[in-house]
Amino acid sequence: MVYTKDSIDAVSRLTHINGIPPTQSYTHPRGEGASGHDLERSFYSLFQHYFVLILSIETSCDETSASVVKDGIEVISNVISSSKETFTNSGGVIPEKAAREQVRCTLPVIHQALDKADVSNEQIDAIAVTKGPGLLVSLLVGSTVARTLSSIWDKPLIGVHHTLGHLSSTWLDAIDEYKFPILSLSASGGHTDLWLRESHTKGKLLGRTRDDAAGEAFDKGAQLLGLSYPGGPSISKSAIDGNFDAFKFPLPLHDDESMDFSFSGLKTSLKYLLRDTPDFENQISDITASYQHAICKHLIDRIKKALEVYTQVKEVHLVGGVSANIHLRTLAEEAIKPAVLRVPMKISYCTDNAAMIGAAAYYLVKEADEKAYEEFETVASMPLDEVVL
Repeated sequence: MVYTKDSIDAVSRLTHINGIPPTQSYTHPRGEGASGHDLERSFYSLFQHYFVLILSIETSCDETSASVVKDGIEVISNVISSSKETFTNSGGVIPEKAAREQVRCTLPVIHQALDKADVSNEQIDAIAVTKGPGLLVSLLVGSTVARTLSSIWDKPLIGVHHTLGHLSSTWLDAIDEYKFPILSLSASGGHTDLWLRESHTKGKLLGRTRDDAAGEAFDKGAQLLGLSYPGGPSISKSAIDGNFDAFKFPLPLHDDESMDFSFSGLKTSLKYLLRDTPDFENQISDITASYQHAICKHLIDRIKKALEVYTQVKEVHLVGGVSANIHLRTLAEEAIKPAVLRVPMKISYCTDNAAMIGAAAYYLVKEADEKAYEEFETVASMPLDEVVL
């Protein structure tokens, strides 16, 4: 993607139309003006004496979100516009359709975030944006707007890996101090990874999915069952009155020494179960409860395996869209003792949101300084070794 002067002028005009005036000359609200590397050094120096406000943008899939986060913890505003209802009957997100909606609403969402936070663009210290992975057309909408606002407002720009955003979601609105090392399971529709965290931005990848992600297993399962998208909430709702012992599913990779995940076999087992059960519609609650239990049990199995190896772990964090699942939380509460279980403070912090991107950006600057400002590309696929430093 080439960012031309014409594209910058176009977004500049749009920001002005949407009530966000471009800043021609920026005077830092904490002191003297700055630009370029001086601006970045000035921003980093704020950590010594002042609070830091970051405007963050997230458009990696079908959500469009903007947030103002203070000091990587306090969420001043977090506006989310979702097009999920548009894809209820399609079984998944249609990238071009999602991107068109994001082109329409990204700037208004940013305006709402600033308005709800009661701050002006002059009071914002930096801009953060998801750089990948995700749907490329959607990512480009957010990154183009972020780069342009960074230029016309003269603000530092920080690119954040989407998975690091999810890993940072437990910091949001946190009351208690965290104790490292932390074992973090990040599970959503696009990824399922297990991390050993040494700090907010440093860690080690222990395991990842070899095929489908956990959220994808829910989505595909819901499609087979004739339930609506997204599959996680639909299956969870259907399973409330079901018996999770009614149907047996295999436990993937149980004898495998790695800490990887695999969900494609569960989807195939569900497909055969439905084929061989002519009246499955009359047993839908038991089937969804059993299928949900199998997915959650596999996730817990890998967490327990990691805890057996890394006995120094103090806390276990569940993040990502799947972390909103009540059955998963219930199983985890018992399985991880004596470690402490933490989940995002709000359900809206589990799914894609800009606040988690702002939290990640804050700690990238605080712990990595100049590395946080390295030029980045917006790409659909991004290696997991780029998640942590």
